[in-house]
Amino acid sequence: MESRRSFLKKTAAAGSAVVVAPTIISASAFGANDRINAAVLGLNGRGKSHVKALMSQKNVQVTTLCDPDMNILRERRTQFQETYNKDVKLEQDLRRVMDDKDIDVVSIASPNHWHALSVIWACQAGKDVYVEKPGSHNIWEGRKMVEAANKYNRIVQHGVQLRSSPAVQEAVQLMREGYIGRVYMSRGLVFRWRGDIGNKGVSSVPTGLDYDLWTGPAQKRPFTKNLVHYNWHWHWDYGNGDVGNQGIHETDLCMWGLDVGLPSKITSMGGKFLWDDCKEVPEVLTSVYHYPDEGKIIQFEVRPWCTNTEEGATVGNIFYGEKGILVVDGYNKYKTYFGKNRKPGKSGSDNEKSATGINRGEGGTGGHFANFIEAVRKQDKSILNAPVETAHLSSGLAHLGNIAYRTERVITFDPKKEQIVNDPEANKMLTRDYRKGFEVPEKV
Repeated sequence: MESRRSFLKKTAAAGSAVVVAPTIISASAFGANDRINAAVLGLNGRGKSHVKALMSQKNVQVTTLCDPDMNILRERRTQFQETYNKDVKLEQDLRRVMDDKDIDVVSIASPNHWHALSVIWACQAGKDVYVEKPGSHNIWEGRKMVEAANKYNRIVQHGVQLRSSPAVQEAVQLMREGYIGRVYMSRGLVFRWRGDIGNKGVSSVPTGLDYDLWTGPAQKRPFTKNLVHYNWHWHWDYGNGDVGNQGIHETDLCMWGLDVGLPSKITSMGGKFLWDDCKEVPEVLTSVYHYPDEGKIIQFEVRPWCTNTEEGATVGNIFYGEKGILVVDGYNKYKTYFGKNRKPGKSGSDNEKSATGINRGEGGTGGHFANFIEAVRKQDKSILNAPVETAHLSSGLAHLGNIAYRTERVITFDPKKEQIVNDPEANKMLTRDYRKGFEVPEKV
């Protein structure tokens, strides 16, 4: 088979988007003194945090920045030079990043519709991957991402930092030990300030932006500033609404705390009640995920504007047990209450001493990347706090809630087959039509 390098040379001039499988590189562990070279894909928002976190790791060097918008790339290069007194390579086309054998790890902070295919290409190219939440844009491609990581034996970490919070780890362990009794329900909260985005209409593609590459696997629409660079979150072809944005941190924790996988019954209701703008996703969404065989249930709620808090949280999780409740308030802290009179129990946050007197240590993005880099050095998937399977499942929970909302009916789901039962219309929403040259492959 023709190598990616020779293929890219042949197709660059023609601007072809067709991609062949890359040369597979065998896994090898890094020594403690070996430098790990990293590339960051997607630099408008979250990618800036990826650069900072990677550069803070010992013997890790960000060597390449990749984004389809050259204007963003030039800004980030200047910032990188000013911060680290080093230069960095710029690439608009992520396929050239995959072809670069000097790059060991790829960190993905591009829009949701690019996540799974980027992970698959990176795994095929022998690179280890950190991918932002949600891991996938739909359930089918999430499974393909898992298959690719396993087939090519790659390290893939999902960007849900709560998994690396020592305090949250402690909270989950308390629930496993029965601290609040049998835990039967979790509630996820995403109450974020999301305003009117208007409707900017169609316009010409800005100079410096490769809109074809930005679109990638999605169906190509006429260019509008309603999509590039942030508001794609609110359009079905590219994003998954706030349940698939901020919400993935909480869907992940709901499943982790309850110790469940994907549910068998799902229902959702919501809509747009505030703004007459171009968002396609609901502003308000309430979803219920039922696990009848396990006697457990998840409630999830998205609100966009003025709101009350719940247990002091606007973003977080509440777990309900037969003895009491456990609240994870935002990031990296928890508290518990017991009985009818809500007697306070154990609580904690990162960077403070636990009940045993041991400092819990660093959580957040820095701790999550540190865990990823440790796994890369040792080539040991077992030490990952958020392995690729969690990316598929926590993202899948959000996708199922969105499908139930869009079809306006209760969804019956077979978690083993990962298929919706007796509903061909809903079942089609488990995947998408991919644009030629950017297909997520059936066989990875």
